[in-house]
Amino acid sequence: MESPFRASDDPDFRLIETFAFVPKLGVARLELHLARMARTAEVFGIDFDLSQARGGVAGLSDAVPLRCRLTLAPDGRFELTTTAMPASADRWRFAIADTSLWSGDPFLRHKTTRRGVYDSARHALPAGIDELVFCNERAEICEGTITNIVVTLEKGPRVTPPLSSGCLPGVYRQSLIDAGHVREAVLRVADLRDAKAIHLVNALRGEIPAVLIQK
Repeated sequence: MESPFRASDDPDFRLIETFAFVPKLGVARLELHLARMARTAEVFGIDFDLSQARGGVAGLSDAVPLRCRLTLAPDGRFELTTTAMPASADRWRFAIADTSLWSGDPFLRHKTTRRGVYDSARHALPAGIDELVFCNERAEICEGTITNIVVTLEKGPRVTPPLSSGCLPGVYRQSLIDAGHVREAVLRVADLRDAKAIHLVNALRGEIPAVLIQK
């Protein structure tokens, strides 16, 4: 699958994988992270050296958990940076973003530095709100600025929006689907209001219990 966007035209463009390193345990779901980056690299015509990527991650070492960010440049160069792990949270309060996403935007399916709409929303979070969740042009739930959403329906299974609604194939999300714990289903705001439980998920933080705050 080819993209009309040429990564080589933007020297600042990067593919991104963000994950946690835990001493004695390493990186959970690493193969899913590397497989996702490899798929995205193929779409954008970037060389991806799997052994080099694995080698960089294998060199991680610290006495405390780390937030890790692996990037891949258009010239095939990897960079791995680490910072302190973010504080854990018992619960996040989230609201529905005023901005809608276009479900046909190919960048929604790839984790890259082209994420201006997410960064803008996150930098302008209202007081008391930890996350904003976007809808698409059909009023279907998509995802948060840094999370996928998982909903436990009042009468039914745990579900998450399908990629066709316009969301990133998150690594933690995929691990839940692969394990049979979650299935894909189109969701709307009414489903969130009636939900038995809501979790915002990503590979760095795992599952965060969440509550919808009505505007």
